Amino acid sequence: MTLKVNLNSDLGESFGAWSMGDDAAMLSVVTSANVACGFHAGDWSVMQDTVAEAVKNGVSIGAHPSYPDLQGFGRRPMTMNNKEVEALIAYQVGALMGVAATKGGKVTHVKPHGAINNKAATDMDLAMALARGIAGVSKDLIFLAPAGSAMVEAARRMNLPVAQEVFADRNYDDDGNLVPRGQPKAMVHDNDEALANVLRMVQEKAIVSLSGKRIPCNVDSICVHGDSAGAVSMARHIRAGLEKAGVKIVTLPAMLA
Repeated sequence: MTLKVNLNSDLGESFGAWSMGDDAAMLSVVTSANVACGFHAGDWSVMQDTVAEAVKNGVSIGAHPSYPDLQGFGRRPMTMNNKEVEALIAYQVGALMGVAATKGGKVTHVKPHGAINNKAATDMDLAMALARGIAGVSKDLIFLAPAGSAMVEAARRMNLPVAQEVFADRNYDDDGNLVPRGQPKAMVHDNDEALANVLRMVQEKAIVSLSGKRIPCNVDSICVHGDSAGAVSMARHIRAGLEKAGVKIVTLPAMLA
């Protein structure tokens, strides 16, 4: 049986006159795009341009909602009640759905961004609020969640399709969570190291932490962050390495089909 996996990136993170990343180049490599919805980055014009480019490249489209934190790029923790979180997620997903429709695109998944994603990885109450917000818009939306996180279970409880994600450019702790960005060795910058990690995760279905602990997991999707300097080069290297190893790269809906 041929192994298959999705390759995704967080895109549409420019804002007004401020530009981040090379979305056009990245969209020629990845098979799914997580599009910022204006709360940590992005705006209506950037969203529309990103969706148009995704449609042109046959890339599946996802909403990338966050806390309302433009100044902090959505990476600062915030305190919101569950009702607020549900509405926050529905608002952003609905906005991208409308924008996508103007370019003949369709939103097929949701991947929370930054601090809200990190907290919901271990906070079941928050994970459930995210899942309810997504399901309230459409139960056909795929919840793209960190592998083994509370969000995976929350998606299942809400009868949402769920895809489990690992990161090519991040390291993990012994609990299977991402090493916080401010800590040493949080990021993986070497393309060969990133590819070796990805191949191991896909082929062996396990995350290996910085200390060497093996954590079994399902791997449906691999993320290469679009905001780092070498993002496109890393994505190309990973895609080429996976395909050389006989792994088929597919869109997120195709991954779960």
